[in-house]
Amino acid sequence: MPGSMSKTSSGRFFEDFDLGEVIVHATPRTVTAGDVALYTALYGSRFAVQSAESFAQAIGYPAMPVDDVLVFHIVFGKTVPDVSLNAVANLGYADGRFLRPVFVGDTLATTSEVIGLKQTSSGDAGIVYVRSIGRNQHHEIVLSYARWVLVRKRHPGTPAHAEQLPDLPVAVLPEELGEGCPPIDLAAYDDALAGSRFRWGDYAAGERIDHVDGVTVEEAEHQLATRLYQNTARVHFDAHAAKGSRFGKRLIYGGHVISLARALSFNGLGNAFHVAAINGGRHVAPLFAGDTVYAWSEVLESAELPGRSDVGALRLRLVATKNLSGAGNPLKDGERYVEGVVLDLDYWALLPR
Repeated sequence: MPGSMSKTSSGRFFEDFDLGEVIVHATPRTVTAGDVALYTALYGSRFAVQSAESFAQAIGYPAMPVDDVLVFHIVFGKTVPDVSLNAVANLGYADGRFLRPVFVGDTLATTSEVIGLKQTSSGDAGIVYVRSIGRNQHHEIVLSYARWVLVRKRHPGTPAHAEQLPDLPVAVLPEELGEGCPPIDLAAYDDALAGSRFRWGDYAAGERIDHVDGVTVEEAEHQLATRLYQNTARVHFDAHAAKGSRFGKRLIYGGHVISLARALSFNGLGNAFHVAAINGGRHVAPLFAGDTVYAWSEVLESAELPGRSDVGALRLRLVATKNLSGAGNPLKDGERYVEGVVLDLDYWALLPR
């Protein structure tokens, strides 16, 4: 009789991670025009550089680049079976840098290094910190980011075999932001076609922008999205198992909220065509099918890029809310987020000057 070793995987638990180990994730993913079209169908993003080949080529791209957040999802999705299949929650992001544009036909593969481990005081779970790196078929890094996730223990109460917290920057520096964007021909950048006349110099720190529109999340759409990214996390798929959870139903993938909010931000930030970095982010509260997402942005900082006179950077705080519209609402009550906030994302975007 053959050996009894299981040929299936139930995913890693907190005890299965070792500091410094590098995980090679299956499977590489070739980005197709179908992926781009389905992403547009799911979120309705309208940024001209990622929507029109002619526009992208006119300003200096060799072809229309794939939406930066779609690249993030594909790279992220590869990590789920090995990092967060048994996650309680994805807690945050830091030091995310989009280092090279991705085009249809590129193949993306992901590796992750375990950079930190910390068990919870209750002893039934632990926080796993990883740095994930997405590379194209030429082994060039297209995306690098850190995230941390709360993962269950296989045997609650067992001591952690090693603990260490990583040293992560509060924000990516402006001089590190230009790598993912080729030189832009400003004379060819058509504001009318882009959908906005407001360029980098028209925004100032402290400004708050209400993106006005809302979008209701449908069950079928978030299921399509997680499958598109090959994100296998059980909390998003298994409705039967979710009945026994504290919420009693499936959670919407946090990245789905990021994409919805980013697409909504076009109304007010139509020329913010490139996400250059993710400084930090929190999924503040769960989102469920039937909830309506709204978004607003606050300009935290405006920065010139060394050696670049074609584009400037805005550091933006993108806030998504559920069933709560309007940028006039407060973000926090003291140290606590107000009810209705689901996403607090700090990122850099590039705009033409």
